[in-house]
Amino acid sequence: MKTLTLVIPVYNEAKRLRKTFSTLNKWQVSAGLKLDQVIFVNDGSTDQSLNILKNTHLKLNKKIISYPKNMGKGFAIKKGMLASQADYTLMLDADMATTPSQIKKFLPLINKGTDVIVGTRKNGHSTVTIHQPFIRENLGKIFTKLSQIILGVQVTDFTCGFKAFSQIAKNDIFSKSLINRWGYDAEILFLAKKLNYSIAEKSVPWADQKGTKVNLIKDSISSLSELITIRLFHLQNKYQIKSPLPKFGYTLANA
Repeated sequence: MKTLTLVIPVYNEAKRLRKTFSTLNKWQVSAGLKLDQVIFVNDGSTDQSLNILKNTHLKLNKKIISYPKNMGKGFAIKKGMLASQADYTLMLDADMATTPSQIKKFLPLINKGTDVIVGTRKNGHSTVTIHQPFIRENLGKIFTKLSQIILGVQVTDFTCGFKAFSQIAKNDIFSKSLINRWGYDAEILFLAKKLNYSIAEKSVPWADQKGTKVNLIKDSISSLSELITIRLFHLQNKYQIKSPLPKFGYTLANA
């Protein structure tokens, strides 16, 4: 039986955390998985997020990582990922746009030993129950296309916040990542490819949640700059491949 840890980044999520805890407390962990812990990473919140994290009951084993200065979602996820000791670690968003119950769709890939499993909303088989606003959704499509072109990673959805990593892949990838903000998704998938880890996509249901912290203009420009940084920085670095056998490949799941 594989052990599983959840990593949930938190930045000024006081209005959402009640839903987060309610969803987690109702969740029945999938057969074949043993939950190790839920790691919340408080990324310098200035609202009541940290108090809520500390004082709200969770029936699951809870760990809180907190620091005073906001460093970015990528930084928060890296901190949580490197703190996990489980066989697989799943990152997901505090808004529960995709709920932890969807890990059941990843289970066949986990049992196969797939290194990186990416939840996707964009392969034609996902169920997006509530769409993002038109501009945000189409900027996301543009970012995906640019990421595919610049980084050469042919996944359909870079920015879905529902991704799972095997222990060896997680430690290897996140120990080398440097992007702290919105371009972190593209970086970790680029590193997965460069380091020869297997990647599979699986469609997941997803619903847009109000209260996004994305600044469309500022973050779009920043993300494009980060794509170029990822390409230039990591291509000139020669990394030791830790995968025991050459096995890089994509699996684009249909359901």
